[in-house]
This record gives sequence, C-alpha cells and structure tokens, in this order.
Amino acid sequence: MNGDLAGELKVFAGRHSKALAKRVCDHMDVPLGDARTNAFPDGELFVKMEEDVRGRDCFVVISTCQPVNDNLMEVLIFTDCLRRASASRVTIVMPYYGYGRQDRKDEGRVPITAKLVANLITAARADRVMAIDLHAAQIQGFFDLPMDHLSATPVFLEYFEQIRDELGDLCLVSPDVGNVKVAEGLANLLGGDLAIINKQRISGSEVSVGNIIGSVKGKTVLMFDDMISTAGTICEAAQLVMDKGATKVYAAATHPVLVGMAMQRLAAAPIEKVIVTDTIPCDERCDPIRGKLVELSVGPLIGEAIQRIHHNKSVSALFRRTAAMKR
Repeated sequence: MNGDLAGELKVFAGRHSKALAKRVCDHMDVPLGDARTNAFPDGELFVKMEEDVRGRDCFVVISTCQPVNDNLMEVLIFTDCLRRASASRVTIVMPYYGYGRQDRKDEGRVPITAKLVANLITAARADRVMAIDLHAAQIQGFFDLPMDHLSATPVFLEYFEQIRDELGDLCLVSPDVGNVKVAEGLANLLGGDLAIINKQRISGSEVSVGNIIGSVKGKTVLMFDDMISTAGTICEAAQLVMDKGATKVYAAATHPVLVGMAMQRLAAAPIEKVIVTDTIPCDERCDPIRGKLVELSVGPLIGEAIQRIHHNKSVSALFRRTAAMKR
C-alpha cells in the first residue's frame, strides 16, 4: 500500500468479530484499530475510540449474528461515534447481515425488517456498507448509499479445487430453487452435474424436502447455500440424495448460523464434511460437529475489498471468476 494512504486507513471490530477483523488486518498488514465497547449493567452499550480518527478512512467489522440485536446496536453506536469523532468516511463491514431473511412481505401484516435495518444504518450516517452473500440480492437496493455485495465463492472455489480429486464424480445440488444459479455456476467451475431439490418452508424452523430433479446416483454430492440455520433443510436433503444413490455428501454454506437443533442434526446426518466461513465465529458451540467442520476464512477477501475501496479501485474485479449471486 502507498504509505500516505495507509496512514489514513483504520479498521475497527465489534466485540464478536475481533478474530475475523484481525485476519482482515493481517492480510493488509495494518494494526487493528484501538476501540472498546462496554456493556452497562442495564444492557446499554458504550463505544469509545482510543485513538485519533479525524480525517481517517474508517472500516468497522461487525457481523450481526447472535446476539443479533446487541450487534446491530453496536453497528449503529460505532457509526455515530466515528461520525462525531470526525472520521472522513465510515464503512460498515457486515460479513453476515442479520434480519436478511425478512426481505419482503410474503403475507399480510408483516414487516420488511431487512429494509428497516438498512434505514437505521443510513440514519446513523454511514457512508458505505459491505456484506457477504446476502440472503437476497435485492437487499442491495434497500440502501440509499453505496453497498458492496461480496461473494464468498472464490474462497470456496480455492478449497474445492484443492480437494477436487477427492470429490470424484461430482454433482452440485441446490437445496432450494432460489439457489440454482449459484449451484449451476459452481458446477461449471468445478466440472460437475446439477440437480435441484424442491423445498417447501412450513415455518421459521421447519421445512419439507420433496423430490429431486436430476440424478445423483453414484455421485459425490456438494450442496451449497448462503447459510445453515437450523440445518433442517440441509440434513433432510442429505438423506434424500443418499436414498437416491449418492455415494457421499458435502455441505457448504457461507454463514454458520447454526441455531436450535442444528448441531444434533448435522452430527447425525449422512454428511461427510460441513464447510463454512468465519463470517460468524465457530466457537465452542460447534464442538459437537468439530470432526466434520471445515472453517475457511473470508478475512483476505474482505481485506482485499477494503484496500480496493480505500484506493478507489474496482471491487467487482475480485469476482470475475465466480458463481452467480443468490436471487
């Protein structure tokens, strides 16, 4: 990096995203910014910059994962703190965008909370937002400020190319219709067939997996999604493809939300490996599936994107060789 510009760049981290922010900073060879977040006994949060940020280009890495509302408030307070400390630009880096599944009115008298979150961040006077693999690409349009939607596909692609011989005769299976373009892109990049599973959501925690379109007999199945939440979909889909003659199953997802019965389901499911990224920390809660779990880091990807934004270079150039975004 140019020395003068490097001095203007600062990266800060929320309480639950420090490990990822450190990997981002290591990639850029810059120190993690000095700031602290304290929680008062009544639950209120307090953010303080412990160094000068006047005129600096500031990036704040906070995934709005569990505890979602605490992390969201930390995003807003961090933004306000940096604004009042005269930062020249504030970019909020949300590797995981919480409330992203509430992106439309699919029935009467329900909110569009993904848009509300965008409004809150805009009202806090952020200049720019960066996220990875949004649940729906349309969320980009919820922001009235620049929004960089990154794809974790290059991170997964590098890993799967390293173990391509191990995968053998490959079939990319989309666990739902909305993810078909991503699965198709990966099938083309890795050299494999494509199959689609028909899924129906019954409730927020329950899904029904129906038929499979395409053949998986005698093949290694790779299922890819933007997140694994309760793991109901991925585990039912894994059992379905095994019943249809698949030899083994790999499950990959950008965001390891992993709540509810997810650990028990994944531990018992006929899944060889669960490959995720560190957009959400895989801490001790993941111990029940540690033997199956592969955690890849998006730190270098975010670091490269931050450098490009800082130097006013193209971010989209990072994704010339990638699968399509989920719609």
